[in-house]
Amino acid sequence: MPDFKTLLSERVKETERIIAEYLPVEEGHQKTILEAMNYSMNAGGKRLRPLLVMETCRLFGGDRKDAEPFMAAMEMIHTSSLIHDDLPCMDNDQYRRGKKSTWAKYGEDMGVLAGDALIVEAFAAASRAFEVTKHPYRVGEAFRILAEKTGIYGMIGGQVVDVELTNQPIPKDKLDFIYRLKTGALLEASMLIGAVLAGAGQQECAKISQIALNVGLAFQIQDDILDVTSSQEVLGKPVGSDEKNCKTTYVTLEGIEKAREEVKRLSDEALSILHSLDVKNEFLEQLIIMLITREK
Repeated sequence: MPDFKTLLSERVKETERIIAEYLPVEEGHQKTILEAMNYSMNAGGKRLRPLLVMETCRLFGGDRKDAEPFMAAMEMIHTSSLIHDDLPCMDNDQYRRGKKSTWAKYGEDMGVLAGDALIVEAFAAASRAFEVTKHPYRVGEAFRILAEKTGIYGMIGGQVVDVELTNQPIPKDKLDFIYRLKTGALLEASMLIGAVLAGAGQQECAKISQIALNVGLAFQIQDDILDVTSSQEVLGKPVGSDEKNCKTTYVTLEGIEKAREEVKRLSDEALSILHSLDVKNEFLEQLIIMLITREK
């Protein structure tokens, strides 16, 4: 069996191929927005969320054809959030993944529209699962999860609280809320959608949700740590952005060492729950570990 890094490279390439099938053709009078969307989608990234959709679906023995439309949809929604995060009215970052951020290249107006368009296009992509599935009820449930975890009770809800508390001290309970929704909701959706599409039971889905919530929180805390300890050359985006924008993070609240301890606690708990399942996917386990312990 190939080692994890080799297998990861192969599966990322396969994920890229799948996503490419769902990207719009750059033509027509609205060509500029299509170019901006594809620029953002093709800017690189780890493709973690679509990989989690596929690998959780694989964990429970699901059909990859059901998962593929949701892989593309999840990456579109994630990318839309990055476009909006970089805007001058949000984090005002001009670089993302080592390239000009979308608004910096196409203008603030096109940045807003490209982010909006990708959210809508995500649901169009996900709807294509109905064309191939033998289990339309599962696809319908996955659709509900996608909408809920993207909207006011998920990613956007977390972003709202984050924006409202800009330049204000944030207590730990609200910081947890922001992280679990703004970052954790899409990771939870990715894993939960994969499980639902594969026909996982209610108890199994509950465990998957808890794993994903832990991973999402640990992922964001690790991001806080890297914003202090890494460099723009390594991360492909500006470091020190949290301090520049006067943001409360786990590092500012607890310090780096306690933040690292919390990452370990959350990851250990997530892996313990994963091991309690009757089904196994060694690659998924290694992917989760990589998510939490990454250095970029």
